[in-house]
Amino acid sequence: MKSGSLSTANQVPLQAMTSINPATGRVLRRYEADTPDQLEGKLIAAKEAFLSGRQEPFAERARLMCRAADILDIRRRDFARTITLEMGKPIRAALQEVEKCGLACRFYAEHAARFLADEHNVSSANRSSVRHQPLGPVLAIMPWNFPFWQVFRFAAPALMAGNVGLLKHASNVPGCALAIQEVFREAGFRDGCFQTLLIGSARVGDLIADPRIYAVTLTGSVEAGRSVAAAAGTHIKKTVLELGGSDPFIVMPSANLDRAVSTAVQARTVNNGQSCIAAKRFIVDRRIASEFESRLVERMSSLVVGDPLHESTEIGPLATQEVLEALEKQVTRTVEMGAQVRCGGKRLEGAGYFFQPTVLSRIPPGSPAHREELFGPVASIFKVDGIEEAINTANDTPFGLGSSAWTNAVQEQEIFVDQLEAGMVFVNGMVASDPHLPFGGIKQSGYGRELGWQGIKEFVNIKTVVINEAGGPGSAVE
Repeated sequence: MKSGSLSTANQVPLQAMTSINPATGRVLRRYEADTPDQLEGKLIAAKEAFLSGRQEPFAERARLMCRAADILDIRRRDFARTITLEMGKPIRAALQEVEKCGLACRFYAEHAARFLADEHNVSSANRSSVRHQPLGPVLAIMPWNFPFWQVFRFAAPALMAGNVGLLKHASNVPGCALAIQEVFREAGFRDGCFQTLLIGSARVGDLIADPRIYAVTLTGSVEAGRSVAAAAGTHIKKTVLELGGSDPFIVMPSANLDRAVSTAVQARTVNNGQSCIAAKRFIVDRRIASEFESRLVERMSSLVVGDPLHESTEIGPLATQEVLEALEKQVTRTVEMGAQVRCGGKRLEGAGYFFQPTVLSRIPPGSPAHREELFGPVASIFKVDGIEEAINTANDTPFGLGSSAWTNAVQEQEIFVDQLEAGMVFVNGMVASDPHLPFGGIKQSGYGRELGWQGIKEFVNIKTVVINEAGGPGSAVE
């Protein structure tokens, strides 16, 4: 075996990837998996692209990144249609996703040079500074639910920092993965700067072990995060993990109830309810719980469910048969344990992977709706007495991604910001990612950050530079 080549000792059978329209259940297209030789060629190209381009000026990277943003804008309807056909997102939301990718590209094109500029520090040396340098090829393991955005929020900062990207996308969105690769290629990035790997999860372990991979980022399930972190840890490689969430949406008596209910519906049903940062547990002060619940049920019941390619559709199908079956089991079990179904609660008959917009109340302790992440348009209501019980209920979860608190009492706002166990706290607003702000969680929701200046520094060598004049000060004390 050649030095640096992928191990062939544990080769697994190559499996074609199938793109299925979740609105109909019909096959869109099948894609052949990369052969070992093809994968090896991509790794070679990635390493060569990094070595030849790591000294490229920020201005040139910014020019190419802005060109990528232009391509996203020009072809946004084509890309949005690909997203909707492969994973079922309503077409209006798919257009918004593509547009947001362009914003991220332009944000890092404008700010990367400043974020990564040398920092000059005062120390005992004559001169000392911190320099930020790229690591090398980074493996990105991405999910299907935001098939463009979650890739671009990694790729834009990583490429602007001088790294190169290798994308292992979810196996049900290969069309999206190849389209993203084409965006960077058409923008003029050199060969090997960003490549899609058509491989299944069984081949990821050997890929992480390869010395040409310098770091790994994953957005996905807790189980996937454990597996990737363990593999990367064995080889002492940097990881960033953005995993699941069971985000609380807390409503106190001083809240603007009209805005809270309207936002609650949007926050629970974004992306057909398939978002890590979607509001999932609605924790409501008992003094206003009855009114909030009745309004939420009315709004959820009136949502338009249908063909995601239609502009009027508000809720499309779940992405796969497996996602639909998992959600159905969680809801059924929660109801069997004593929960009350206020609306919905079942899959829709007929073609496609549709689940009714659902509201559950009287959630039993230990039930799936109490302890697990429900990935679909299902809202769970918890009634509490006062802010202390609201915070205890919100924090009673293994997850800690985002949280939303609704109150116009300034003192309560500060308490929520201080005491909610989450990577992000939004007051009187819906949890959402923004290129300007760091994104990530704590506990089983993962570690590390994407976006903001913090995100671009995850995959750089933060190098300390100390220069003393000959015979100048120095210290042997570590």
